[in-house]
Amino acid sequence: MGKRKRLAAEARKEANKNLYVARLMDNPTSPRKMRIMADVIRGQEVEYALNVLKFSRREAAQKLLKLLKSAVANWQVKNEGVRMEDARLYVKSVVVDGGRTLKRIRTAPRGMAHRIRKRSNHVTIIIDDKNIVNNNTETQNAE
Repeated sequence: MGKRKRLAAEARKEANKNLYVARLMDNPTSPRKMRIMADVIRGQEVEYALNVLKFSRREAAQKLLKLLKSAVANWQVKNEGVRMEDARLYVKSVVVDGGRTLKRIRTAPRGMAHRIRKRSNHVTIIIDDKNIVNNNTETQNAE
């Protein structure tokens, strides 16, 4: 590996130390239905987002709730000894991408067939700490 690639890889690795990510792959729900719930929690405080997802009746909400709890657990692993209430965690981004589509055939009148597309999606949740963001900007402003 060349020096430029190594430096770039080290910079990426250092930046990822402050990211708390959880991913859900090949979720058998259409991306459109999942994006509805993702838009509700994007940018919100984690406590608020957990409550909204917990009391929502949509199927996508239950999957996002489990994923958000996983992201919070990832945060707790990297920040041992810090209480979640003191951290002011918020949902930095929620990305819903289309996954693979299973193609099926349904019989139709007059000997024809209609195609059914069973869609799936990939969801990525990134949470961040508002205290860390504020401390970094104050440090940069002081210099």
